[in-house]
Amino acid sequence: MSLGKLKQIFKTFRELRRLPRVTLNLELAKTEANHPFFRDLTDNFYRAVSQRHPKIPLIRRVEFGYAVCDLRTETRPYSQRLDSAARRNLKKAMRLGFAFEEINYNDYLLDVTAIHHSAAIRQGRPMPKHILTKPATGHSNPPSQTAFHDYPYFGILKSGTLVAYAGCFVAGELCELQTIYGHADFLPDGVVPLLIASIGDLLPTRYPDVRYFAYGTYYGASETMKRFKRKFLFMPHRASWKLGA
Repeated sequence: MSLGKLKQIFKTFRELRRLPRVTLNLELAKTEANHPFFRDLTDNFYRAVSQRHPKIPLIRRVEFGYAVCDLRTETRPYSQRLDSAARRNLKKAMRLGFAFEEINYNDYLLDVTAIHHSAAIRQGRPMPKHILTKPATGHSNPPSQTAFHDYPYFGILKSGTLVAYAGCFVAGELCELQTIYGHADFLPDGVVPLLIASIGDLLPTRYPDVRYFAYGTYYGASETMKRFKRKFLFMPHRASWKLGA
């Protein structure tokens, strides 16, 4: 192994040791008042993130580098905490007539298909063939009966057309962005920043237990994606998980 490679490994190890720690409680017990779908969804998520890493068994699969923003470190709304460049994107999108709202995903399958098919490469990686070439299909998720667990979809629309959307997993203290796409023709207009910022602003009132807004893992992402996550305050943490059963 080259000296340069060894130096990079030690540098990464030092970074991992310095990561701030965060404990995320998924509050499984609160699913008892909800549809069983949400208990199963939360339990499966916990099993996935807390199992041993396939390549490094000493750690959990989602432990080092979970990209998290703590919404309660400040009283300002999430969107006002973003840097000036991000806020300019939001203002541009709103000035151009784009609007944020919660959506029924199944009502917009034609628009979702157009979004998926609008770009063959995203974040420097080829789109999966089944997404790029096939029409979007609906889901059968039941509506949530509580504010503690949910799987909502949010969108950016203009003149009734969906141009960006996100699907979010809500469980106890966590809201994780799990799916997010924007139509390639409208990305320069700031539709994705408006979508993320609007979700972050909505969370404290819509889901009172949510404290952490998250967007996947930080390490392993491209440098462009790392910059994007930092721009929206999704910073790497060392995550511990509580099922809250």
